[in-house]
Parts: sequence; structure tokens; C-alpha cells
Amino acid sequence: MRQGKTYLKKNDQVEVIAGKDKGRVGKVLRVLIDKDKAVVERINMIKRHTKPREMNQQGQIVEKESPIHVSNLQLICPECTKTGRIGKKILDDGKKIRYCKSCGESIESKA
Repeated sequence: MRQGKTYLKKNDQVEVIAGKDKGRVGKVLRVLIDKDKAVVERINMIKRHTKPREMNQQGQIVEKESPIHVSNLQLICPECTKTGRIGKKILDDGKKIRYCKSCGESIESKA
């Protein structure tokens, strides 16, 4: 099984293509490279029951995002606003970039 490589990065806009949240769009909060998973904002929510840690604190149920496998996510191109396949290429100056295969534009942030 291939592990440790993914085309997703933090702050990427992704769409869920399989599972209970299919069709929903969110922003990647963090990528777990060793597990091939990503945590996406407001996607794959779970309820976590927490115990009170201090005498004056109450126990509660906390909703939080759970990691989702990267094979169930597809990157949204910021230029053509479509989900599509992603390619990687090396520019003349030796810099690696990700690009959208449908429109050919770079996906890297302009910052």
C-alpha cells in the first residue's frame, strides 16, 4: 500500500466524493501524511464525550472533525472552480508545482 504521499496541502478547498458527506465542500485543516488522511473543516463530524477535569467543570459532548481518507477527497481548482485531477510538474527554475489537468493553471497559492 502506498503511504506518505498526497497531493493535498493545508488550506486547500476540497470536495468529498465518497461516504456520508458526499458532495460537501470544505477547507483542509491538516494533513496526516503517515495515515493518508486529512481533517476537513465541518466534514466527518463526530461526537466526543469528555469527562470533567476539575471539580467545578461539567462533562460535555463535543463535536469535532474526524480525519477522512484522501481517496475520498478531490481538490477544487481555484481558477476554473471545478473538481478535477491534479498533476505535478517542475518549472524551469526547478520549482515543483501542482496544476489542474482540465484548465492547465497552477493550483499553488499566490502568496
